[in-house]
Amino acid sequence: MEKLRIVFMGTPDFAVGILDTIYKNNYDIVGVITAPDKPAGRGQKVSMSAVKEYALEKNLRILQPTNLKSEAFLADLKSLDANLQVVVAFRMLPEVVWKMPKLGTFNLHASLLPEYRGAAPINWAVINGETKTGVTTFFIDDKIDTGAMILSKETAIGANETAGELHDRLMHLGSETVLETLQLIESEKATTTLQENQPEPKTAYKLNKENCKIDWSQSGKTIFNLIRGLSPYPAAWTFIKDGENEWNVKVYSASFEEKAHTDTIGKITTTKKELFVAVHGGVLKIESLQFPGKKRMGTHELLNGVKLSENAIAL
Repeated sequence: MEKLRIVFMGTPDFAVGILDTIYKNNYDIVGVITAPDKPAGRGQKVSMSAVKEYALEKNLRILQPTNLKSEAFLADLKSLDANLQVVVAFRMLPEVVWKMPKLGTFNLHASLLPEYRGAAPINWAVINGETKTGVTTFFIDDKIDTGAMILSKETAIGANETAGELHDRLMHLGSETVLETLQLIESEKATTTLQENQPEPKTAYKLNKENCKIDWSQSGKTIFNLIRGLSPYPAAWTFIKDGENEWNVKVYSASFEEKAHTDTIGKITTTKKELFVAVHGGVLKIESLQFPGKKRMGTHELLNGVKLSENAIAL
């Protein structure tokens, strides 16, 4: 049985949970590859990735290449003498990188492959109203999320669960799955299954301003799923227009009630503490949101300072 020497590659919080599990189970982590530091926020203060913060805390060797094909990076990577690479929420690797270790390079993806290949699998599973999802480990090949699968574990998605809540549960499930995958590889018992070529597997497209905007012509249930699928980040958004005023508003949480009504779609109705939007098939109650220049707040708190007329509408 060959002792594993692991290089870990990842960037966001989701990857930290997996790295922490590998570390706490006393595997030999010979290096951590993560994104370069970059300016962030209004002050453009240089910030480091969540994975780098963790690696610094644990005194792990860190590499932050801007070019994964550069001779300097490849030489540094080779010098680590890893026999296995583990990738979680990183970027597409060139063949020269994923083929380098003797035992290969495997990735943890937060979906039941081949469904939801791509950048945002957790968000899209919720947005599309799925009732189940999971995680998959697979050996990387030359395409995105298409390699031979090692392990797959499934979990239900709650009817009101947000992407943020699901993210945290999948991080734990992913940690267990990566640990089990490492044990199989270490004991030379890992077997793989090729991904089935389904005609049209659902895709986890990269999130952008356009696909995060609420389309009020859709059903209330569809809009509700979009809001929870983008909460807490990057958040669904809409324009709210009231007379001469128009605001770009982020919507973080809502609930949907099916009911018949004759209101114009998008019409906003408020009480002292509540805000409702008329949608196809019912009413959407907005529970927390963020107006420009303000912090995220509950609707009751916002309505203390923002007064909307009976002509207000969501666009």
